[in-house]
Amino acid sequence: MLFPRQTAPALVVDTLNHGSFDLSSEVPERMTLICFYRGLHCPICAAYLKELERLTPEFAERGVTTIAISSDSEPRAREMQKKTAANNLRIGYGLPLTEARKWGLYISTSRGKTSIGIDEPEMFSEPGLFLLRPDRTIYYLSVQSMPFVRPNFKELLQAVDFAIERDYPARGEYVGPL
Repeated sequence: MLFPRQTAPALVVDTLNHGSFDLSSEVPERMTLICFYRGLHCPICAAYLKELERLTPEFAERGVTTIAISSDSEPRAREMQKKTAANNLRIGYGLPLTEARKWGLYISTSRGKTSIGIDEPEMFSEPGLFLLRPDRTIYYLSVQSMPFVRPNFKELLQAVDFAIERDYPARGEYVGPL
């Protein structure tokens, strides 16, 4: 289980237009936002990534880099990029499910075609959202077992503003005896 203030696991994936993403080489001014999404088959993911694409420039103004990552193949990731008109948001693909599990992501098995007529992969990870400090420590995390009810990016921007203004620490870090 991952906790705030711990170092995030290693993460290296290919991206569609930005070469390889290696978390250990990422140098944001303030934070890196990693959005793990289910894949092309998920209409909720498409809407969610459209919103992140729209707000990526606002995150960048605050010194926060963004990337969306799935276990999809490159062709499926390209379709998602087209569907979401992602020009600012980096799209990573090919996340091994063994790595997804290290991030605490839940893994689901295929139910066949989705409501939009796209086959689910045999296995894929469920959503997760992470904000990491430049030293790779976890500031915020949200991991879900279902595609529904995800953190709101506009509210997350407000939270980033609050954290910057007040130098607010990561919370939920205590792992000692109770």
